[in-house]
Amino acid sequence: MSSLGQLVAGVAHEINNPISFIYGNLPHATEYTHDLLELIKLYIEKYPNPDAEIKKIHKEIDLDFLMDDLPEMLKSMQIGADRIREIVLSLRNFSRLDESEMKRVNIHDGIDSTLLILQNRLKETAGHPEIKIIKQYGNLPLVECYAGQLNQVFMNILSNAIDALDQYNQTRSLEDIISQPTTITIQTETSTLPPSIPCIGIRIRDNGPGISQANQSKIVRSIFYHQTHW
Repeated sequence: MSSLGQLVAGVAHEINNPISFIYGNLPHATEYTHDLLELIKLYIEKYPNPDAEIKKIHKEIDLDFLMDDLPEMLKSMQIGADRIREIVLSLRNFSRLDESEMKRVNIHDGIDSTLLILQNRLKETAGHPEIKIIKQYGNLPLVECYAGQLNQVFMNILSNAIDALDQYNQTRSLEDIISQPTTITIQTETSTLPPSIPCIGIRIRDNGPGISQANQSKIVRSIFYHQTHW
């Protein structure tokens, strides 16, 4: 998990530099494109009967379509750049290798970042049904913790749930999978332990077959409480 964290941090850093350049220049490219299109429209308005050479190029490049499609293309590029920046931020939130000390963080950011890393295993592909994520987030305060280590815990638990659901789906019919899709439910809440110790609770539950009776007796039950500071 430490190696994975280092890899994720490195990838996030490498992606962040070029995408920052693209992201920073897209608004200017959009503004310049708008100005040029307005100038072209003004030329068409003032000179509705251009010479044969201009008419020929107008037809060859399909100017009317270009003027309609180019702004939409830039919008799509902006959406894509926004999405990449969100992914980079999630990768950096997941790794947090630069934070060797405890820090107050948003637990939901850590969970969401982990889900993003696992998105490829959750989505529907050929021969792999979608695993739906159901979020039931409470109103949590910032929690003082080792964020990177906590994200690794989320990664392990969610990976195990995905493994279990994948094995479960292999034993079910297509009709059963469609009628009862596999899900992972993530719940968070605040609570209080005696004597008046503020805590948070995180529950991760899948709707697979559960642990067999033979293995349940081998499980050592442990409860971990984390005192929060807010």
